[in-house]
Amino acid sequence: MLVIPQLAIRNLFGAGLRTWLNVFVLSVSFVAIIWTQGIYKGMQEQAVQAMVEAEVGGGQYWQANYDPYDPLTLKDAHAPIPAPLQNLIAQDQATSILITQGSIYPGGRLRTVVLKGIDPAQSILSVPASFLKTATADEALPALIGNRMAESSGLKVGDFVTVRWRDANGSFDATEAQIVQVMRTTVQTIDQGQLWVPLERLQQMTGLTNQATLIVLGQQTQPIEKTTGWDFKDLDFLLQDLEAMVQSKSIGASIMYSLLLFLAMLAIFNTQILSIFRRRKEMGTLMALGMTRGKVIQLFTLEGALHCVGAVIIAAIYGIPLLVYFTRNGLGFPQAVDSYGFALGEKIFPIYSAGLVGGTTLLIFIMTTIVSYLPTRKIAQLKPTDALRGKLT
Repeated sequence: MLVIPQLAIRNLFGAGLRTWLNVFVLSVSFVAIIWTQGIYKGMQEQAVQAMVEAEVGGGQYWQANYDPYDPLTLKDAHAPIPAPLQNLIAQDQATSILITQGSIYPGGRLRTVVLKGIDPAQSILSVPASFLKTATADEALPALIGNRMAESSGLKVGDFVTVRWRDANGSFDATEAQIVQVMRTTVQTIDQGQLWVPLERLQQMTGLTNQATLIVLGQQTQPIEKTTGWDFKDLDFLLQDLEAMVQSKSIGASIMYSLLLFLAMLAIFNTQILSIFRRRKEMGTLMALGMTRGKVIQLFTLEGALHCVGAVIIAAIYGIPLLVYFTRNGLGFPQAVDSYGFALGEKIFPIYSAGLVGGTTLLIFIMTTIVSYLPTRKIAQLKPTDALRGKLT
């Protein structure tokens, strides 16, 4: 008698078109899960890298009163820079940023902005602060804005705009600023509603000499001992919102491939039920020849599970070239995704790990085996004599 694996393979190929349809649908689920999860993994890695380079660096020291989600704290969110942090800045291992509220009047319209002072000579962040060294007409305040800010405000390089702010004593003051550069960035948190100006000028304008709101460390800089009045925020804290956002969108996308997987499992389940119904005499013959009920159950379960093996092979044939193509060339996204809150470039390059491929394969194999086993439980009550007569009790 043929051993169970050989018999299962022969029966699987003998089913013809029904087997290949099930295998193809299951392979689509394979590729869809791996492709989608790779996209989100690449999206997260790209967004994290962009935020580290442009905003968070190797971590930040926040002045104790600073809360980025509460603009009302900005008037008190500043303090003299402690000597240890000042030494890091002098060694080009950190850079300071002063943040205050202000207003601009592009085209005569009032627009609330956040004024951010940064050292034009800094090299910690990818913000092109060096443009703030540009000489301006009538000694106007040089200002740097992002492409989203430029689009929403209608400002462009060379334009003048009135800037108003409140100094440390609560008095309002105003001056003319000239846009010296529009930076193109994927990080919205350094762009929308923000005006970047030279740090010393902003300190003079607000009367906050040698004071700052944030100290951003370089990516290779180690944090120093605890500093009174300043709280250190590591990358896990600074990037937690981004990671939560990516995770939520990844869970939402799982609905799509869950439906595909459900359809594939349903097809295999129905195939198993139909196979058991049509092969009653075969099961009776096998048991009459000495095969136990347990072995018959193993045979039918293995036949169903082999659909997963076939799906892996089929998925590899068309899936590997597809995934390699997107890995090398990326997936282009329209500008509309800008509104989703991700720091995305024009292309997303998926990341496919061995853990992702192996985990997906294992998950589908387990589910396929379970779905294949469930219909076979009826065989446990099957009598060989009834099966030989074509009955299924």
